[in-house]
Amino acid sequence: MAKETIVAIVTTNKERVLYSGPPVFYAESKEEAEKTALLLSKITLAMIHDVENECFIIVQH
Repeated sequence: MAKETIVAIVTTNKERVLYSGPPVFYAESKEEAEKTALLLSKITLAMIHDVENECFIIVQH
């Protein structure tokens, strides 16, 4: 890939992500969100960016 691409979003709050092009994964707890983000980053060979408020963005650089 020539530029950065958001491949997924992981959050615990459904109200934080109203619309998204990439898939959104909703978790029940912060721990579940962290685990899901880690697994997705390994599968997609991407980086996890914690944007605070229990929301993680998985970006392929």
